[in-house]
Amino acid sequence: MVVSAQGTSVDIIWPSLPLAAWQDTYATLHLWTQIIGKIRLALAPKLNHWWQSTLYVTPRGLTTASIPYENRSFQISFDFLDHQLQIDTSDGMTKQIALVPRSVADFYQTVMAALSEMGIEVRIWMMPQEIAEPLLFAQDDQHASYDPDYAQRFWRILVQVDRVMNLFRSRFIGKSSPVHFFWGSFDHAVTRFSGRRAPEHPGGVPNMADWVTREAYSHEVSSCGFWPGGGSVVDPIFYAYAYPAPEGFQDYLIAPKEAFYSSEMQEFVLPYEAVRQASDPDAMILAFFQSTYEAAANLGHWDRDALEHTPLLQG
Repeated sequence: MVVSAQGTSVDIIWPSLPLAAWQDTYATLHLWTQIIGKIRLALAPKLNHWWQSTLYVTPRGLTTASIPYENRSFQISFDFLDHQLQIDTSDGMTKQIALVPRSVADFYQTVMAALSEMGIEVRIWMMPQEIAEPLLFAQDDQHASYDPDYAQRFWRILVQVDRVMNLFRSRFIGKSSPVHFFWGSFDHAVTRFSGRRAPEHPGGVPNMADWVTREAYSHEVSSCGFWPGGGSVVDPIFYAYAYPAPEGFQDYLIAPKEAFYSSEMQEFVLPYEAVRQASDPDAMILAFFQSTYEAAANLGHWDRDALEHTPLLQG
C-alpha cells in the first residue's frame, strides 16, 4: 500500500481502477448517468456548448444540481456512499432508488415513475449517445451490473480530479467552462477558450448529430480531463487536446515525462496509474494541464496576457 507524506493511503485517495475489473458496472453506470443527464437536458434552459446538460461532483457522488420545473425545482443525485439515487424537490418531496444490480430498462422505468409520482413529467430521447451499438433505454435488459466498490472508487477519483481541476480553472480569467462531468463520453473535463471562433467541426461522433458537436466546438478551445478508459484504452487516463490543434501541437514539449501524444486519440495522454504512484499527484496533474494548455495557447497565438492571472504584489 502506497502512503503519502501525510500518512494517508493513496489507495483510498487515488484508488486503482483497472478497466477490466469493472467493465460491466462501468457500462451500466454510463447508461444510468445518460438517463439522468438527459432529464436535465430536457428541462434546463439551454447554455452555450451544452453546459446545461452536465453533472457535477459532490461530497457523496454526482448531481444534476437544481433543475427548473414549472414553479418548482428538483435535483437528482447519485450517492456512491449509501448507493442510492436521490430525487429532491423544492417543495420538500424526496425519493430514493437503490443502486443495485438492475437493468437499464428497469432503472429507466423506476426513475420515470418516481418523477411522475412527484408531479414531474418529462420525456427524453431514449437512444444513448456516443456509444457503439446502442439500445433504447426502455429496451436494454443487457446492461444490469453494479459493483458498489468500483462505483465508489470511480467517484473517489472524481472527487480528487474535481478538486485539482478547479484549482487549474482558477488560474484563468478568460472564458472557461465549469468543471463538469459529461455523461455522453463519461469523462470529467474543464475547457479554456481563446475568445476566437473555430472552424466548423467535422462531426462524426458516434450517435451524435453533427450540429450538436459543432455547437460544442464553435470556438477555439484547450480542454483537459479524466476518462476511465474504453475500447483500446484499457486503463484510466488524463487527457488534453486543442480544437483546432495548431501546427506543431503534437510535437510540443510537455510535462511530466510520463505523458505523451497519442496519434490514435489525437490527444496528449497521462496514464492515471503514473499519477496515483507519484509522490505529488496534484503537481503532476497540474503540470500536465498547464503544459498542454501552453502548447495550444503558444502555438495558437492566444492573448495570454489578457487571459491569465497576473500574480498579486506582496506586502
